[in-house]
Amino acid sequence: MAVHLSLSAADLAHIEDSLSATDALLDRNYPGDDGSRQPVHTVYVPADKFTPTLAADWGHEARSLASNHGGLERLGSLLGQDDELAAAVAPRVATKLAAEPIEDLRLDFEDGYGNRGDDAEDAAAITAARAVNTAVSQGTAPPFIGIRFKCFEAPTRARGIRTLDLFVSTLVETGGLPDGLVLTLPKVTTVDQVRAMDFAVSRLEQIHGLAAGRLRFEVQVETPQLILGADGTSPVARLAHEIPGRISALHYGTYDYSASLEVSAEYQSMEHPVADFAKEVMQLAVAGTGIRLSDGSTNIIPMGDGVESAWALHGRLVRRSLERGYYQGWDLHAAQLPSRFSATYAFYRQGLPASAARLRNYVEQTPGAVMDEPATAKALANFVLRGVVCGAVGADEVAALTGLDIPQLTVLAHPRLALSTSK
Repeated sequence: MAVHLSLSAADLAHIEDSLSATDALLDRNYPGDDGSRQPVHTVYVPADKFTPTLAADWGHEARSLASNHGGLERLGSLLGQDDELAAAVAPRVATKLAAEPIEDLRLDFEDGYGNRGDDAEDAAAITAARAVNTAVSQGTAPPFIGIRFKCFEAPTRARGIRTLDLFVSTLVETGGLPDGLVLTLPKVTTVDQVRAMDFAVSRLEQIHGLAAGRLRFEVQVETPQLILGADGTSPVARLAHEIPGRISALHYGTYDYSASLEVSAEYQSMEHPVADFAKEVMQLAVAGTGIRLSDGSTNIIPMGDGVESAWALHGRLVRRSLERGYYQGWDLHAAQLPSRFSATYAFYRQGLPASAARLRNYVEQTPGAVMDEPATAKALANFVLRGVVCGAVGADEVAALTGLDIPQLTVLAHPRLALSTSK
């Protein structure tokens, strides 16, 4: 059929030229999620307390505590799960606590370690790196592991850089970098501090012959200055664009952030309005960039007479974060592992039937009560994949409900990744 177009080739070329910078920006700065695994939590321990058996020790402690309080099915009921759901979740949590109780571990040289003098911290940084490589070689290290060093504010900057250098350099010299190495920069207040971190890790890559970009790092959002800068803009929104591809995640710091806004200790919480505002800004700042998000922690530990009430609180907060699109959070004690995994697994198992039905209808183009668009299908597939990866649901269950295998789900969840690998 003959058609008549009014716009000329020159007009189209002008449009293409005018949008070339936009195309480059979207391609470079908004690559989307890379499809790799995101842990459901990060565990923090003082750096000098790490041993190659720590993860297994925490798993044993968590299982013992659950057993002493009526078992994992009873824990499920404490978290609001009905009998059927609790019965489905409990054995999966038991398996998780036995096989992989910690997904992501951070050896802490900051608040959890304190100031012990240079000689002590030098020795601890070297010992920690050697212990990490030992754990990796023995197969006892969590999938993700690394350190949090001291922040880049003036009083602690040199010490933080020194610990980072010693840890990374010792890893390289005693076995190499773990695949799941994670570095955490805390208490960031300005973009310049993140640029300085980029320079430090870039130099370490050059010195040790590492591939450019190998040393990515997390930024902890713990200060109001990163949410709202002195000029009225949001510095956190600039981070992804100042050093594209270098920052792996933003982690919210519950207590430092709340205290800096003069929220009294009694009311400092992951669900305080100031926390929700900061996390919503973080979420907007990194949308589409591939930078991931983590919620903070609760310092109410399931111990003594308060085990069950602390489990109920922790489980509720974990669920709350998940519902708001924060798929990771911090855990501070082995006693928080049962409620972390029970709440997380219940979230995915409860959502699976409806998500799977909508995915099947979308793929098979079956009319249903909900007419989903590609963006929603992407979110549905990503939800199901997260459930499989963390152990909440099985790939066989998903295939039976959706008619899709994991590679097919991955294509739906990460279409840009699938397109790039097919070229």
